[in-house]
Amino acid sequence: MDVLSDVIAIMRSGRPRSARVAWHGPWGQRFPSVPGSAGFQVVLQGSCWLIPPTGDPVALGVGDVVFFPHGHGYGLADSPAASLAEPACDPMEDTELFVSDFVGRSGPVTVTLCGGYQLDPARAHPLLRDLPEVIHLPARVGRHPELRAAVDLLGAEVDRPGLGADTLVLALLDMLLVYILRAWFADRPAGSQAAGWSAALADPAVNAALHAIHQDPAGPWTVQTLADRARLSRAAFSKRFTALTGQPPLTYLTWWRLAVAARMLRESDAQLGAVATRVGYTSEFAFANAFKREYGLAPGRYRRQGGEAVSASAAT
Repeated sequence: MDVLSDVIAIMRSGRPRSARVAWHGPWGQRFPSVPGSAGFQVVLQGSCWLIPPTGDPVALGVGDVVFFPHGHGYGLADSPAASLAEPACDPMEDTELFVSDFVGRSGPVTVTLCGGYQLDPARAHPLLRDLPEVIHLPARVGRHPELRAAVDLLGAEVDRPGLGADTLVLALLDMLLVYILRAWFADRPAGSQAAGWSAALADPAVNAALHAIHQDPAGPWTVQTLADRARLSRAAFSKRFTALTGQPPLTYLTWWRLAVAARMLRESDAQLGAVATRVGYTSEFAFANAFKREYGLAPGRYRRQGGEAVSASAAT
């Protein structure tokens, strides 16, 4: 498993949602903050303006993708000076996987594809916390063809759903999230960030250690064995890993093991002893103590409550 795939699998919950909206000018729409979610907007036809909570409006054209990884509010409008109406489209509140709608009946038309993913703040990977409030991926010829293909396919399927549309839209929404994050990491200028997860994943030594941890969380890892994977001395590896990820190697290892355990508790009926072994604990008692420190609940209670954890700080 690569790190990005693991991060998405751990943080996602519920089903994503999407909506295709045809906006007839003049128009302006407010999209409120939705904690525990991430959203996107894609311009399929026409043009519009992104109105961020702070800063200047941003012009958007056909093919532009805007991603909001922390669920912060924003506005879209046909002009930077337009007044913003209250929400008409909030895919996270709709019970349907995808909907198609329109606003207004005359005037120039802009068509957008909006959508959202449910995230669990209790499982937020530090990689996601490094992302900016808004990720804007302008359409450029020859850049990120996979992202463009996913956008085209998703827009067409939401516009004209056929047999198997639910399965296709779910798969395409998952693909879109991966392609958005991949494109953002790829577009980071070399040397633009001295620390953070984008730098960690781009660093061959640290990425090798992260890959080892994610591939085998139960492995008997030590700082030295991870340093060997990174082909660095123990001291150099520990310093680099901590500087880029914000956590010492074994701290991250423990966090990831417990994140994997939490997912197993939510999604399987494996015995607690089997879960403990799967994530590298030789004792069910030691696993339970570590899990409670991180999630505020014993593993069995966490499972019975459907994966609803309390913060460690609130539990102490």
